[in-house]
Amino acid sequence: MFMKSREIIIENYIEGYNQFDVDKMVKDFAGEMVFENIQNGEVTMKIEGIENFRLQAEAAKSYFTERKQTIRAFRHFNHGTETDIEYFGILAMDFPNGMKKGQEIVLNGKSVFEFKEDKIIKLTDIS
Repeated sequence: MFMKSREIIIENYIEGYNQFDVDKMVKDFAGEMVFENIQNGEVTMKIEGIENFRLQAEAAKSYFTERKQTIRAFRHFNHGTETDIEYFGILAMDFPNGMKKGQEIVLNGKSVFEFKEDKIIKLTDIS
């Protein structure tokens, strides 16, 4: 039963992300949550606390004119769920790394959601 409720919570987060709806994204996060982004094995961002995450999520909305995460698989473990994610986005601005406004991003990665009861306490995006 808990696996299905986790999937519903994760799908709600993804829907909020795709709709640029930060309130929906954070609805099931614990106040003391942690977010990490890992690229090529290195932590590129770490955010602690729901309010700091909310600020980052609000700022990130301006980075894209369009964005969509699609869940391709769920794998449940003791206190969490790992998802395979297909990501698509169109940049809304130029970035210092050379990526240009209008450029499309297509990635495959993973997101790991860790739970305490029915709240997300940690989200790790891996690409």
